[in-house]
Amino acid sequence: MKNEIHKVRNIGISAHIDAGKTTLTERILYYTRRIHAIHDVKGKDGIGAAMDFMELERERGITITSAATHCEWQDHEINIIDTPGHVDFTIEVERSLRVLDGAILVLCSVGGVQSQSITVDQQMARYKVPCIAFVNKCDRSGANPFRVIEQLKDKLGHNAVAMQIPLGLEAGFNGVVDLVTMKAIYFDGENGEHLRIEDIPENLLSEALERREELIDVASMFSDELTEAALEDEVTEDLLIQAIRKATLRRDMTPVFMGSAYKNKGIQPLLNAVTNLLPCPFDVETEALDSGNDETPVTLSSDPEKPVVALAFKLEDGPYGQLTYVRVYQGTLSKGETIVNVRTGKKVKIGRLVRMHAHQMEDILVMPAGYIGALFGIECASGDTFAAPGISLTMTSMHVPDPVISLAIVPKDNKAEVNVSKALARFTKEDPTFKVYVSDETGDTVISGMGELHLEVYVERMRREYDADVTTGMPQVAYRETITTRAEFNYTHKKQTGGAGQFGRVAGYMEATTEDDFVFENKVVGGAIPTQLISACEKGFRKCLTKGPKMEFPVTGIKLVINDGASHSVDSSDMAFQAAARGAFLEGYAKAKPVIHEPVMKVVVETPTEFQGAVMGSLNQRRAIIVGTQDEGPMCIIEAQVPLAEMFGYSTALRSATQGKAQFTMEFFTYRQVPKGIAEELVKRKAEEKNAA
Repeated sequence: MKNEIHKVRNIGISAHIDAGKTTLTERILYYTRRIHAIHDVKGKDGIGAAMDFMELERERGITITSAATHCEWQDHEINIIDTPGHVDFTIEVERSLRVLDGAILVLCSVGGVQSQSITVDQQMARYKVPCIAFVNKCDRSGANPFRVIEQLKDKLGHNAVAMQIPLGLEAGFNGVVDLVTMKAIYFDGENGEHLRIEDIPENLLSEALERREELIDVASMFSDELTEAALEDEVTEDLLIQAIRKATLRRDMTPVFMGSAYKNKGIQPLLNAVTNLLPCPFDVETEALDSGNDETPVTLSSDPEKPVVALAFKLEDGPYGQLTYVRVYQGTLSKGETIVNVRTGKKVKIGRLVRMHAHQMEDILVMPAGYIGALFGIECASGDTFAAPGISLTMTSMHVPDPVISLAIVPKDNKAEVNVSKALARFTKEDPTFKVYVSDETGDTVISGMGELHLEVYVERMRREYDADVTTGMPQVAYRETITTRAEFNYTHKKQTGGAGQFGRVAGYMEATTEDDFVFENKVVGGAIPTQLISACEKGFRKCLTKGPKMEFPVTGIKLVINDGASHSVDSSDMAFQAAARGAFLEGYAKAKPVIHEPVMKVVVETPTEFQGAVMGSLNQRRAIIVGTQDEGPMCIIEAQVPLAEMFGYSTALRSATQGKAQFTMEFFTYRQVPKGIAEELVKRKAEEKNAA
């Protein structure tokens, strides 16, 4: 580690499924000499890509966990995190972006901006991550990088500008024209490692000049020097790059590069762009909250001499104990040093510091500000902050979405039961979107997560990594209950069994609210309910929300107001008012016309145009609302909103309807009221379950 912080880049590679993130990372590692041979993601050669180190990832040809690595390019140190594309593993993308300074947004030159690209872009915006775009797969038939640039502008609102133009497209793609240096770059050699730089071919010169003018026009908006130079026709490469870097760091401009990772073309100029245009840790302003001073925001400095502040952003349970991935924001972590976990206040001594390359590690002695590495054998949770003793700064937490789908699992035998509990303890610690609970009614262990694939992968991992054979029940949807009208309640709770009794009266009303959360308002005047007992009322109401009276689903979107009541000097207690609140809730809820809400997913299907009718039909059978369709060359993209309950097994149905040529992505959209017929069916099913139990 050279410890020159202005030469450090922390970048993530994120994109839609199958846009080529892992293939791109594989090429970057090859050109920076981190690996000595290139392997395919699908693992046809039995080895698979370096960053997909889990056996399951290699078999399925997808990325499941984000993997970290580092490499060197032209005297710069680059820390890379390769993230998954499937929305089921969205937390992996969230927590990677939380600690990165810049990102490469990979787009397919045929598919363009796809549904998942939009999600990833929103996540980047949430953490204000500057990015450069890479239009991959320029060798595919139907490739059109300039259409992708238009989509970046229209669909994502990016100020996207081409930094290159392709030399040929589709099967004839053999290099790029660099609009900054105005040279043509060809990639020779078996793996494209030899760059041949020549003059721009005559037939492309006028287009290149036109595109360069466009680039200078956009960049000069952010640099007065460049504007002056452009007027005098004296634009230098350095001036242009400085202006583009300035605009990129402010997220005011997205430079677009082109290439084909699979065909080894366009990667080296992209690496140059990472070092020239993306921020070093100094360029990024990071705020922490001072928990000792009313959570006042404090700006951290990337100075390695200051007291240390580091964030644990990902946990992994390896064969040698817990591995904690950390990003150091300020100061320096050193082996043997004592640091404090700000959340728990516990002191921990750093026994071992490592740098990661996928799942291989190398020991290091110090990790200065701006670096990403891992600690060994330290107990903590994902999102904890470590700081020097006496410092009470905490990094802001991550956005963790709620699970939308559940599955009951039953271990085959006693041995499997022990192994399942070990596996679940590990998975819930590693992945905040994966939840486990035991059902009160059936006694089954229920796992919940972000989608069918998410749970399928975890069940498969239990079988492989823990030798725990489990059978799974039918997937369960996370239904909710809410009310539709305002209803009043006035309930008195009385109990007299000799000695001190219980007495409490609670009156008020409940109404629906647009917020998902529960809102409690106290409008009691004149001490009708003593102030110290108001919290007992709230507690009683809250306890009723976990299981709604109608169908025992969680209750959301409800506002409760208490405006009157009565108490007794001897018989009123916390317990009495909790019971009174419970009775009041049940009384009001029955009158407030309760309904069931179900999760509705945003589904985007990409299908060849000839199957458009069949796909629309299959979606309509699933109670879909078709939002829109658009033709992108030979493909048709259909966007719909479909209830999650109807989406089980959809991948099989879609494949059979389209000869396996269509693919779809699905992410949570909103909660909506269940149609009457289906609500009756749910009530009936619940009653049958109760009778059976």
